[in-house]
Amino acid sequence: MTNPLLRENIFEDLFDFRRDFDRIFNRILLDRPFFRGEIVPTGFNFLPAIESFVDKEGHKYVVRLALPGIEPKDVDVRTQGNMLVVKGERKTTQTKKDLEMMFQEFRYGEFERAIPLPEGVMTDKINAQYHNGVLEITAPITAAALPHKVEIKTLPATKGATA
Repeated sequence: MTNPLLRENIFEDLFDFRRDFDRIFNRILLDRPFFRGEIVPTGFNFLPAIESFVDKEGHKYVVRLALPGIEPKDVDVRTQGNMLVVKGERKTTQTKKDLEMMFQEFRYGEFERAIPLPEGVMTDKINAQYHNGVLEITAPITAAALPHKVEIKTLPATKGATA
């Protein structure tokens, strides 16, 4: 084992470890028929990363999906009840017969993400924009559904408190 103090860049090893751990976790999640007791639908080869939040200043709900290499025409955005469902496909440009693959981390094929919508989202006014490989879906949210701070009041101390 090498001395970590003598290594030029220990962070490179940490990034390699993180990448390997992510690959192992994705393999468990995507290649196994069962995950946490739920059946993972067959045919879905990868799950794009997402983030969602409520923009209090803009009074809107925002969902962003990382979809690099996917054409917007290959993505379908729908609402179903209180869920936002995003389906799509990342298509390969070459067949594996044409290549002798040395290393591959890209996943190709169909994907589907179902994101629960918070209360108050106006689903009839959902807007979707695609820019630089990121699909951003926004929807206005009612003011009543926005989080608000609750003030905590203190009571005056009573004299002669007994236990």
